[in-house]
Amino acid sequence: MTSSGTNENAVMFGSPEESLGTMDTGLAAQLIAAASDLALVVDEQGLIKDVMARTPRAPVLAQRGWVGHSFEDTVAPDSKEKVRALLQEAEEGAKVRSREINHRLGPGQDLPIRYTALPFGTEGRVLALGRDLSELSELQQQLVGAQQSMEREYARLRHAETRYRLLFQIASEAVLIVDASNLKIAEANPAAGALLEDTPRRVAGRTLASLFAGEAWPSVQQLLAAVRVTGWAEDARAKLAGGDQEVVLSVSLFRQDSVSLFLVRLASTEEPPKPEQAAVVSKLIEVVQRLPDAFVVVDVHRRVLTLNETFLDLVQLATDEQVRRESLDTWLGREGGSDMNILMATLKEHGSVRNFGTVIRGQFGSMEEVEVSGVAAMNGDEPCYGFMLRPVASRLAMERDLPKLPRSVEQLTGLVGRVPLKEIVRETTDVIERLCIEAALEVSRDNRANAAQVLGLSRQSLYAKLRRHGLGDLDGGGE
Repeated sequence: MTSSGTNENAVMFGSPEESLGTMDTGLAAQLIAAASDLALVVDEQGLIKDVMARTPRAPVLAQRGWVGHSFEDTVAPDSKEKVRALLQEAEEGAKVRSREINHRLGPGQDLPIRYTALPFGTEGRVLALGRDLSELSELQQQLVGAQQSMEREYARLRHAETRYRLLFQIASEAVLIVDASNLKIAEANPAAGALLEDTPRRVAGRTLASLFAGEAWPSVQQLLAAVRVTGWAEDARAKLAGGDQEVVLSVSLFRQDSVSLFLVRLASTEEPPKPEQAAVVSKLIEVVQRLPDAFVVVDVHRRVLTLNETFLDLVQLATDEQVRRESLDTWLGREGGSDMNILMATLKEHGSVRNFGTVIRGQFGSMEEVEVSGVAAMNGDEPCYGFMLRPVASRLAMERDLPKLPRSVEQLTGLVGRVPLKEIVRETTDVIERLCIEAALEVSRDNRANAAQVLGLSRQSLYAKLRRHGLGDLDGGGE
């Protein structure tokens, strides 16, 4: 518990001697018991001489046997400094301040007490009056738990709303949300906009009656009335306004925020134009065949269904027939099959995997390291698994040719979480400044006048930064 506020604004008795008179010890004990949940009498050595407790944990305190022990020994390590400050202020007669201190009762059991210490008697004793904060702490924990529960529920509802809104947007069927009270369209998805030859934003706000031809509207009204009474009705056909196009209406009723809404689905009765599926599939196959990375698809038993030419090159075979219906384990994965087992288990659990490191073995004994990315998909009623294989050797060679970051940058990124952000930013700024100066000197062929101009600095500023970073020979060379 952290230190609490003070009672320095309290109004004291103007004349306590006249108002309280001579108080006997019995009455003083009663007043102390009424004013506190836990009271300790501590001598000048910091030892507890007596204890008065009326908290629900009083039996536990009695068993602890605090009398004769140091006040500091009864508290948690983080409260020892607070105890010393509390007793010191009382002995010096400083302003009375309350401090929240945790007593350690056992493993995982703390007793939070807010203490106020006062000098007591003439022998240097201190009276520590405490209020039990256990109930307050429990209430705070319950409040935090309730808040976290509300945040989790809010996140769950937000995610559910996001999923349903995504489905609403990508649905191929035209869907309208209509206010049941005035039959105004509240929302329309893109498919509805395409069917009505308008944008969803402009469709929203129109009345439902404006979408249909005059002679078709009575049947639509009858359908809505039936749904309003019974909650459902058979689908109906109606002609759209401004043309001869006919649609099939499906209507459902639901409530949201105490408002009744119709969910109206529109399906065109016209046969949609068929895309040239064969041409699309042909182009897709051609693209896969020309991919520079190997591609292969297997069934649930890991038998190869389809592949591209790059995969044939990796396994050192000439024709597709030599690979199809064979197990992918024959070529992919290290000896023992553990790699393929891990890869397939990950795909079945998560649906995808990325940059899985393994090896591919050629038909004539060659072995090459590859990175595998895979995805699970449905092939009819059974799942299939597609894999993209990329040799690692070419990527490593490219990385070797790239300029390496200075070691200092790597060290700076490793300081995150261990060093304050201000220090990391200052060190990062120095590294970037040094890199820029080195680049400018290299571009200007160590001509410092030109380098200063490139950097937008005066020559004096550049010389100062060169000295600070220990770059170049400042006694000669370069303009």
